[in-house]
Amino acid sequence: MADIITLIKELRERTGAGMMDCKKALLESNMDVEKATKWLHEKGVLKAAKKADRVAAEGLSLVYLQPQLALILEVNCETDFVSRGDAFRKLINDTAAMLLTSKPATLDAAIALTQNLYTEATVKIGEKLTLRRFTLIKKQPNQIFGHYVHMNGAVSSLVLVEGGNVTLADQLAMHITDRNPLYPSFASVSPSMIQEETLKQKNLVKDDPKYANKPEAILSKIVEGKVNTMFKESSLDMQPFMFSETEELTKVFLDKNKMKAIQFARYKVGEGIEKKIVDFASEVMSQVKNTH
Repeated sequence: MADIITLIKELRERTGAGMMDCKKALLESNMDVEKATKWLHEKGVLKAAKKADRVAAEGLSLVYLQPQLALILEVNCETDFVSRGDAFRKLINDTAAMLLTSKPATLDAAIALTQNLYTEATVKIGEKLTLRRFTLIKKQPNQIFGHYVHMNGAVSSLVLVEGGNVTLADQLAMHITDRNPLYPSFASVSPSMIQEETLKQKNLVKDDPKYANKPEAILSKIVEGKVNTMFKESSLDMQPFMFSETEELTKVFLDKNKMKAIQFARYKVGEGIEKKIVDFASEVMSQVKNTH
């Protein structure tokens, strides 16, 4: 009888399933490759593996609150139709329950934790499904969660603040959802990031004909201004607060209400994922041809 490593290799080559799934299938099937292949089919691992190279850029981002712990996550599927279905919403709810209970430290750990859940859901739903990202935030007794979910899960934000109240914290989360800041405050931007951006702007200014023959001191001021503007526009406290009629800075809103933004996360579904452009008519015709 072949050793388990050889059998795992053979099963992987035959099915394309992961190493740990193949090992489990063999152990469940008394080291019989044929039975293990059938076991993988039944468990849906094969179905999920075949969809691995497909693009899942639709889905939902949602927020879940507990008294001392909050979760924001993004789960992706392939089509908007599936994202609006009850089965997909159940998958996200079940994922959230597992993450809030087990509190995994990394995305890899979270994916391993929920693997069976996603395999079973793939069989039921029939699309590639992925847990793309999540953030767990704990709060202290003097802190408050604010959250906002836009368009039933297209964009979501979760913020942890000190001071204020839930209504104000939720307003801040709405601002974060709308204005997409990257940093809690201008002061929180790391010196290394400022240095890196300064170097980038220096090179851009140097190559720009309109700055030719300008004194070095003037160029330095121009670069400094560009860098400061970029980071201020991306810093929560330096953005004009969306609920202010006078365009006062968010810092003014926070100071006025004795609030401080400690941490936040904002997830927009599919952000940064290159979507596959499909010619629907051609795809339908190809499927029709394949049935004959």
